[in-house]
Amino acid sequence: MFSSTSGIIELLGTIAFAISGTFSAMQRKLDAFGVLIIAFVTSIGGGTIRDLLIGDVPVAWMRDVQVCLVILATSVAGIIFKTYIRKLKVTLFLFDSLGLGLFTVVGLQKGINFGLNPGICIALGTITGCFGGITRDILLNTIPLIFRREIYATVCIFGGLVYFLLLHLEVNVDICKFIVIALIFVTRIIVVQKNLSLPKINY
Repeated sequence: MFSSTSGIIELLGTIAFAISGTFSAMQRKLDAFGVLIIAFVTSIGGGTIRDLLIGDVPVAWMRDVQVCLVILATSVAGIIFKTYIRKLKVTLFLFDSLGLGLFTVVGLQKGINFGLNPGICIALGTITGCFGGITRDILLNTIPLIFRREIYATVCIFGGLVYFLLLHLEVNVDICKFIVIALIFVTRIIVVQKNLSLPKINY
């Protein structure tokens, strides 16, 4: 699974979201089993929903045990080194942002491989990037980021639009992937630093 560029991107996304889920669970003081469950849900949640929507079953992580082993190893490492990691205040945010970019590209490419409309591909990229985090936050009894003032899903949609623009300009596919991953990662950091948000709908 992890031999191609897409496979490497998916591996990095899996690790990033596994770390994000592990940190989130440890912040809520869950036991070791709870931490592992949240790490798994965060890593595979978006991809599972994506695969079910397009009928690609069994879903990806069920066909490749490497995915589960990577999540397990990453989560265990996070638990073991928690005393060092805890000192990094922005670690959770950075890994969540990185995972968002990586998995958005994975979802985009999956839609393209299935010959779907660009708009549907962007939706699949957004689902892949966001829904693991949504499930994580719901299980941790937290309002998901996508429903708060932070610009989250919008960054994925923006990245998807840029991805198809670059493909239209005949930029190399691998270069497109890395540009969009970096764009989503950097844009999310800027959005949070500048405290930017979409307007509220008052009733």
